[in-house]
Amino acid sequence: MYRLKISTSFASAHNLKNYQGECENLHGHNWKVDVSVKAKELDRAGLGIDFKILKKETKTLLKTLDHKYLNELQPFHDMSPSSENIARYIYWELSARLNNDNITVECITVWESDVACASYYE
Repeated sequence: MYRLKISTSFASAHNLKNYQGECENLHGHNWKVDVSVKAKELDRAGLGIDFKILKKETKTLLKTLDHKYLNELQPFHDMSPSSENIARYIYWELSARLNNDNITVECITVWESDVACASYYE
């Protein structure tokens, strides 16, 4: 089994629902996203997945979140756009795009600051 990982980022604004404190107010983050996938086998080139493909699919997904007010986006109409829920959303969406007989999205980690992150995996 092989583990491959990329890091990328996006910027967006949000406010937490059902929360009492400063984060219930509109604020923004420069989010860092770590994407980890597992590969059972390597291809003829010795790759689990081409990093270009992994980066492209991740960036395509994150473009839908970049410079947006997350609370207005459909995935977050019914749930608070917390770091935890953002990580879960990215996990589900990337899994639908990437998972196959060889590749499985393993974990998504979303950093809202240099010292605070949330991860989602199944």
